[in-house]
Amino acid sequence: MRKSFHSILGTLTLAATAMAGNQTVITATQDGVYQLGYAANLGAGDSNINLTNSGASATTFDSTICANVYVLADDQQLIACCSCQLTPNHLQTLSVVNNLIANTLTPGIPTDVTIAMIASSGTGTGGVCNPATPTAEGPPGSDVLVRGLVTWGTTIHAQPAGGYSSNDYETKNATLSAVELAKLTSYCAFIEADGSGFGICKTCGQGAAGAARQ
Repeated sequence: MRKSFHSILGTLTLAATAMAGNQTVITATQDGVYQLGYAANLGAGDSNINLTNSGASATTFDSTICANVYVLADDQQLIACCSCQLTPNHLQTLSVVNNLIANTLTPGIPTDVTIAMIASSGTGTGGVCNPATPTAEGPPGSDVLVRGLVTWGTTIHAQPAGGYSSNDYETKNATLSAVELAKLTSYCAFIEADGSGFGICKTCGQGAAGAARQ
């Protein structure tokens, strides 16, 4: 099933463009709707993404949001997607090696990836998280975009004198276009439907973590 991914990209791109219409822009606010991170030198060691919910969209003390995660290789292919649920101030972590690229859609292990993260409400009264369903707007019960996702990253960089060092960085709030939203969710829906189980990354773990050499 992995080999069929390239043949369907063109069809999905056209569908995403059609869904986007006039490319309505959804602006990420300071406390987070859409955030971007990265991981480098994965052949030399692990990187991590740490996530929490600032409570910006909370209506009760335990209101949840969904952190929808999309992993893209350096050739811009979506190779994995997954999501996890966050209550306000809940701290969770994703290992890039052990969670995000441990079950990629396409063969091969990438050495660097872009990590896109979208905050949404989840579907239904239980707030069920599914990275294929976030939408800019919809009827009650839709998995609409929300504020409140805050993330940080750790990764490793090669040093001029040799070896590697770990560094923490702030992920970037970004502007999410309707085309990009449609592309990420459409590709993820394909992975869920036709990936034969590949391309579904492992969910978040509790607490926070930093980068470490292997």
